[in-house]
Amino acid sequence: MSKREMVRLGDVSTIVSGSTPKTTVPEYWNGDKNWVTPAEISDDTIIVENTQRKLTSLGIKETGLKSFPAGTVLLSSRAPIGKVAIAGKDMYCNQGFKNIICGKSLHNKYLFWYLKSKTIYLNDLGRGATFKEISKPIVENIRIPLVSLDAQKHIAILLDTAMEHVDLRKKSLMELDNLIKSQFVEMFGDPVTNHKGWGTELLNELGELNRGVSKHRPRNAPELLGGDYPLIQTGEIAAADMYLREYSATYSEIGLKQSKMWPKETLCITIAANIAKTAILGIDACFPDSIVGFISEERTNQIFIHFWFSFFQKLLEEQAPESAQKNINLQTLRELKVIVPPIDLQNRFADFVRATDKSKFYIQKSIEESQLLFDCLMSRYFE
Repeated sequence: MSKREMVRLGDVSTIVSGSTPKTTVPEYWNGDKNWVTPAEISDDTIIVENTQRKLTSLGIKETGLKSFPAGTVLLSSRAPIGKVAIAGKDMYCNQGFKNIICGKSLHNKYLFWYLKSKTIYLNDLGRGATFKEISKPIVENIRIPLVSLDAQKHIAILLDTAMEHVDLRKKSLMELDNLIKSQFVEMFGDPVTNHKGWGTELLNELGELNRGVSKHRPRNAPELLGGDYPLIQTGEIAAADMYLREYSATYSEIGLKQSKMWPKETLCITIAANIAKTAILGIDACFPDSIVGFISEERTNQIFIHFWFSFFQKLLEEQAPESAQKNINLQTLRELKVIVPPIDLQNRFADFVRATDKSKFYIQKSIEESQLLFDCLMSRYFE
């Protein structure tokens, strides 16, 4: 790699900002000029080709907006700081950006990856009482490692390729998830409409259905925690795939006495914050009363019920009353009508899921290895 030197970003690029035309003047809006906001940039965004809102020529003229060219590196400067993308076309932006037009010695994709590696650093640069923001002078004074243009392009290609490997494997994982849902519909039909006419039972009649137990107040009292007994939280269920084996908190002997240990294979159902998210315990564990446990009897299979819930989760979330946070109660779950196909058919579906889950495991391992390679490359070139 060619010799590296640290340079001010303002010495090798031009920093440009934007603004918002008056939203009360309809003649400024719904035109054909792309106008981007930070809300349109996600962690996975690389190129921005189109924007949700568009300006008219009149809005641009009377606001005095200046466009920036395709290839400009978009950097959000507030709410939040540090989102990064590249403009795929000439466009305009609101005041939430300090965008970077690269000079002849700076490759835009190289700068994109550098800024992506510095999210924490960029946030630390933020100034302000009401909300943090990085100003144009702050961005201009950011120091970046500069190597030859050919070396920058080479680094960008390596990072692009490494991230493509991660993305392709993530796509494969999503396709397997879709395959499982498709198999469910092929075998059982849409459970919401039940067009196959299966008999139904209330969820409460198909097994044990009860809330977790957390009697002590406050729930996070130090004497309750730090022991040997796994304590599952709603967020861990929402983040789990199908089986839940990892946890971040534990109960002590005192914590266990005021709670309840649920056996492995219990289906956990969230009823607060994350609504009707489910996961199957891969371990014996406790959980609080914001989670309901379901242990099926002989007429249902836990894996079948887990995927049955996936068709109803959005419906239950939309119907959930909201005060401080959304929640549903145990009675809502008790009264859910579940289709009950023959148990042999449910078990065949569960076997299919287990076989597919093995493939997902190997893909997940491959994702972790590809992500590690990408992280190592980012660290090698930018730290």
